[in-house]
Amino acid sequence: MTSTPTIGVLALQGDFAEHIAMLRELGVATAEIRVPSQLAAIDALIIPGGESTTITRLLDIYELREPIRRLGLDGLPIWGTCAGAIVLAKQATDLDRPNLALMDIDVRRNAFGRQVDSFEEDIAIEGIDGPRFHAVFIRAPGIERAGAAVRVLAALDDGTIVAAQEGRLLATSFHPELTGDSRFHALLVSLAKVYQAERGQTSK
Repeated sequence: MTSTPTIGVLALQGDFAEHIAMLRELGVATAEIRVPSQLAAIDALIIPGGESTTITRLLDIYELREPIRRLGLDGLPIWGTCAGAIVLAKQATDLDRPNLALMDIDVRRNAFGRQVDSFEEDIAIEGIDGPRFHAVFIRAPGIERAGAAVRVLAALDDGTIVAAQEGRLLATSFHPELTGDSRFHALLVSLAKVYQAERGQTSK
């Protein structure tokens, strides 16, 4: 019998506690990730919102950038929310050091303005059942380009992409962890279960 997957949340900076609370509501195991050795036990990773420049610096300080990048290339599901989407992107504006460069998207930081320009909007999400998703945008990035293999999950009326998926990589410009709506978290858990099953097969 397959055990419940363990979802790691990068806990260097940002709103990692809110993600952990939502995952626990779904009944899955969680792990706060701060050092490379903790990555071995997880079946998916969330890179939360926060300050993208700070997160990229801390990834290097704690020697996490390359281990996470290797796992992403090997198929570990990774979801970046807001600043996390910037960290995950192939190209991102105004970063002073390398990010993970895993997902074939170009992201513009603070695409909608400063903190005072934060907003909320109900948006349709492709592939996620139920009502429109109440999306919270706080100093949010915008996805300006999505590669051929990237599936656009949501866009605003002006065409700005705000949610996308490439294989097991997810990026959202908004903060699902602040809404009480766990459908994106459930999507990540479903990807984690596939990854967990594959790891179990290769370890036999």
